[in-house]
Amino acid sequence: MQLITVALIFGGKSAEHEISIISARSIGANINTDHYRIVPLYITHDGVWFCEGIASDILNLDLSALLRVSSPEAVSKHLRNMVQHSPQKPFDLNFKAAGIDVAFLSLHGSYGEDGRIQGFLDTCGVPYTGCGVLASALTMDKALTKLCAADAGLVVAPSITLFSTEYHADPEGVHESIEKQLEYPLFIKPAHFGSSVGISKVHCLEQLPAALEFACSLDSKVLVEKAITGREIEVAVLGNELPTVSICGEIEPGGDFYDYQDKYIRNTAKLFIPARIPGELQKKVQNAAIKVYNALGCKGMSRIDFFVDENSGSVVLNEVNTIPGFTDISMFPRLMEATGINFPELADRLLQLALNKNEL
Repeated sequence: MQLITVALIFGGKSAEHEISIISARSIGANINTDHYRIVPLYITHDGVWFCEGIASDILNLDLSALLRVSSPEAVSKHLRNMVQHSPQKPFDLNFKAAGIDVAFLSLHGSYGEDGRIQGFLDTCGVPYTGCGVLASALTMDKALTKLCAADAGLVVAPSITLFSTEYHADPEGVHESIEKQLEYPLFIKPAHFGSSVGISKVHCLEQLPAALEFACSLDSKVLVEKAITGREIEVAVLGNELPTVSICGEIEPGGDFYDYQDKYIRNTAKLFIPARIPGELQKKVQNAAIKVYNALGCKGMSRIDFFVDENSGSVVLNEVNTIPGFTDISMFPRLMEATGINFPELADRLLQLALNKNEL
């Protein structure tokens, strides 16, 4: 049987570069090499592509261990030095000459999860895992996701969307407007970042300026959102036209909220699969997940996050992640495994969904 050649694409120009590498390492270890040939494709912080060689070297690094003992900046510098001292020439992006049949995307954040790489691969005629251009672009923008979800009948948290130029032009006016419209505590979020990068939880006016300055320094668009009381519930959705949904999982943050440090470095959060909510409420969450998945036009996969109050029965959409993490602690593969689909089978299904999606 002829092997299907898979380009495992990772790295990229986003702030989630290192997490992308950790995800790719897990994915590569779970792709069935009896059916697939893996070609690592690494994109540097500066957007330069490398095939195999240095890409394989970086893929084999245990970045999870490195991040626990070094700062993200030090790890980033180490990766740049590896590329700088490699004699290898960049990949010429001739996917056909490389014999690539399908791409497995392990790119988180900007330039990987926002529709840009998807549009590029569509233009090159290369099928890929996950959502297409439109759904990727929509879900990457937290403000637009909320608008589309609300239009589809889902409950979303009260929020204000503002632009960094607007904030810098009149900080005091923005502070006043926020306090008039929303009650503390609040979440300040860059609109286009994932992995909780740049998110701050604000409990009072004194904390607001620093949180807004931080978010505005990272993104031109910022979401100011009322904090919702409830359990943090996540589900994994898999499929194209007839998607299936996993059982519900629950995250109990190790700190004030489930931030970047809690996710990837401290590892202090507690994960519960299945979630500690009644069966009827789990079904309500699952139905909401399928509803927003279809409304946004998602394909392949997504992890969909909610806040759930078991006392009132409220289910509030938090966000939709079209290229969820695939690290050892990531919820998407763990939820799928608990639903009966182990990691190797999950990788195979995602690749087959990608190939089938290309024929639609």
